[in-house]
Amino acid sequence: MADVLILVGSESDKPRIEFYASSAHRQPEQTGDLVKSARKKGFKVVIAGAGLSAALPGFAASLTDLPVIGVPFAVGPLNGLDALLATVQVPAGVPVATVGIDNAKNAAHLAIRILKG
Repeated sequence: MADVLILVGSESDKPRIEFYASSAHRQPEQTGDLVKSARKKGFKVVIAGAGLSAALPGFAASLTDLPVIGVPFAVGPLNGLDALLATVQVPAGVPVATVGIDNAKNAAHLAIRILKG
């Protein structure tokens, strides 16, 4: 059983990270069900990667008390800056640890540190 649930919003993100694809915008119910059931399925950390508006990390964090790590992707005209800002500027009470743009490796390292407790 995997300890880390990895989510991205689009199949087009496949070259960046190995994942489940489920969009906060296009499939909110499916994504919500996946995140809400994560603890029951044995997951201990969620890594959520997204580009452009990058709603997925905050959306996931709003539905679970598991640690969520956001990975902003460098897509679109701002090359990931919009995704970075959206990921770090979630409302108070909805914490999302955020790594650098396209830095899925650091997300994995952070997840390992969280799991080691």
